[in-house]
Amino acid sequence: MNTVADVLAEARARGVDRLDAQLLLGHALKRPRSWLLANDEATLDDGQQQLLRSFIDRRARGEPLAYLLGEKEFHGLVLRVSPAVLVPRPDTETLVDWALELMRSRTAPSVLDMGTGSGAIALALKHSHPQARVSAIDASAEALAVASDNAKRLALDIRLQLSDWWQGVAGQRFDFIVSNPPYIAGGDAHLAALQHEPMLALTPGGDGLNALRHIVAGATQHLEAESWLLLEHGHDQGPAVTALLHEQGFRSVTSRHDLAGHTRCTGGRCG
Repeated sequence: MNTVADVLAEARARGVDRLDAQLLLGHALKRPRSWLLANDEATLDDGQQQLLRSFIDRRARGEPLAYLLGEKEFHGLVLRVSPAVLVPRPDTETLVDWALELMRSRTAPSVLDMGTGSGAIALALKHSHPQARVSAIDASAEALAVASDNAKRLALDIRLQLSDWWQGVAGQRFDFIVSNPPYIAGGDAHLAALQHEPMLALTPGGDGLNALRHIVAGATQHLEAESWLLLEHGHDQGPAVTALLHEQGFRSVTSRHDLAGHTRCTGGRCG
């Protein structure tokens, strides 16, 4: 594995996607993908070959590309990520876009992002609506450290707090509450493919609805009148989340679809 072409051939033989291999190679060589395409006979030194072998081996075992690169693009921002946080997904941009639509009618809305992880949702909202007063909570100190690093690097002023759901925000109210909580059912076969990501951020066990139930049950105590709760959930959980919101007296309950056309977010207005 001495040249760029050799690396890409070995990666393909190991089942690694060509684009993934190019991105890993570019990361290791500190070269753009365009350079790789024009210099496929360029030679790698011993250190570069060793690093690339490690990358290819880890990617072939299913480790997310974002963890290997140490970053992931989300809603126009480049976020640093680690195994302490979920890799931000494009589908979650549906939740951000919906929140931003509703936030436009308010000059400086107060926003709470519950289970912030890398800070993706909170930072995207602050970036697109600079006057918003954005708070973000997570039960993981390691995740908050990643979010804090992203906030500082992007120069986005958000308030971060260690909190097990509502525990750390007692007595506080917000104009918008958003969350992408763990919602995969405990027995879901897809969890095996996600073994490298933090399980507590993926599934609450059982039917996958426990975190959503907890958030909806406490939300009315933390929302101002005529304010919104917006939730991401599994593609088949829309009816269940809709029912939870109606049970708590939310009005104007509706859902949004992700890029694949699946029902991905559901929300309602309080009071």
